[in-house]
Amino acid sequence: MSARWVRGSGRGSRGLRAAAVGLLGLGLLASGCGGNSGGSGDGTVTIRYSWWGAKDRAELIQKTVKLFEKKYPKIKVKTDFAEYADFWSKFNTQAAGGNPPDVFQNSVAFLRKYGEKNILLDLNQQVKAGNLSMKDFRAGLEKAGEVDGKLYGVPVGVNTFAMFYNPAEFKKVGVTPKDGWTWDQFFSAAEKISKDKGDLFGASDNAGVMYLYDLYLRQQGKAFFTEDKKLGFTEDDLKKWWGDWYGKNKDGVLVPAKKSEQVKPKSSISSDLAAAEFTWDNFLVRYAAETKTELDLGPIPTLDGKKTGQYLSSLMLSGSARTQHPKEVAKFIDFMTHDPEVGKIMGYNRGVLPTNAQYGAFKPTGVNAKIAQYEESVTDKLEPITPHPAGADVAEAAFLRIYGQVSQGKTSVDDAVDQFFSEAKTALGS
Repeated sequence: MSARWVRGSGRGSRGLRAAAVGLLGLGLLASGCGGNSGGSGDGTVTIRYSWWGAKDRAELIQKTVKLFEKKYPKIKVKTDFAEYADFWSKFNTQAAGGNPPDVFQNSVAFLRKYGEKNILLDLNQQVKAGNLSMKDFRAGLEKAGEVDGKLYGVPVGVNTFAMFYNPAEFKKVGVTPKDGWTWDQFFSAAEKISKDKGDLFGASDNAGVMYLYDLYLRQQGKAFFTEDKKLGFTEDDLKKWWGDWYGKNKDGVLVPAKKSEQVKPKSSISSDLAAAEFTWDNFLVRYAAETKTELDLGPIPTLDGKKTGQYLSSLMLSGSARTQHPKEVAKFIDFMTHDPEVGKIMGYNRGVLPTNAQYGAFKPTGVNAKIAQYEESVTDKLEPITPHPAGADVAEAAFLRIYGQVSQGKTSVDDAVDQFFSEAKTALGS
């Protein structure tokens, strides 16, 4: 969900590769004893909670954990966090050793992958037992964590793709992004901006962003992944996509790869290199803090003036199938997704709040208000998400890395497409 493309994760291709390490032995973890979390003689239970993110997220989450422990004094929470790549590297090591955290932050991209490895707790039993409520979720999000009839995750924040743009620069060339505008209109505006401002490019080169290409495919009635766990597009489809973007790159319309690399971990738009960029809407919180330039959220360009292909995605909380305390894990997830005070504390740090109780409790202002307004504006355009198969994260990493070679002029579009299909089919087992 960058390398900043997945749900506020701030991850790069290195992180994606790390997430794929050490999985071969994980299928052995379905049976056996649980992790090191346990209880004490007075009935107090300790569970371990891990997540990825920056220090600001950690500070907010620690506040919510204190609230939970105050309400449930017999449940203690041991916390741990890391940056994206380090989180998954550590998680895989822990899982392979039979000691994963009891509850952890997860993403829709990993539900099927870890579910098939018997790593994730099916929370349906805890819903039936009354320890976890799946009611009062917004926009059908109660189904977001379901895979093949099992409940592997519960949303804690949701987002959708948006076009970030510099309204002042678009205004100078007489363009206002609006519902129903097309890709041709978008690139035309980017060309005008890049010609008028020698030190500012029309847009970031986002051709290697799997989620953006997925939207483009969905606008055509296709998708990046099919329901039968394969790629949902052809080599010719990808040659057109990468070829069109690389052509704009060579024409000086898009930020050159070298310049984008130089400003990392900031994005091209928050570094004032680009007038537009595509990513998840909740990243506006971060980007706005990185630049003094006013940024806004605009609609995704279309092919037909109507269909954007958009869907809601989310960060989730999942439980470990090996936890000795599934009841306490469920109560923890329930509290973190329904408690209004948690919503007030977290705000939109992980995306727009998932339940009506939390959404109503948090009153967004400034940047957060822009995100809320944008999500409300696309509500009637949203479609169901296509489930990601096991190996999707490896395919995503390859998509980003291989187009990076194209954008740097290190390989041709045709060779890059051949390489991607080879790697992706291996990753997906097809």
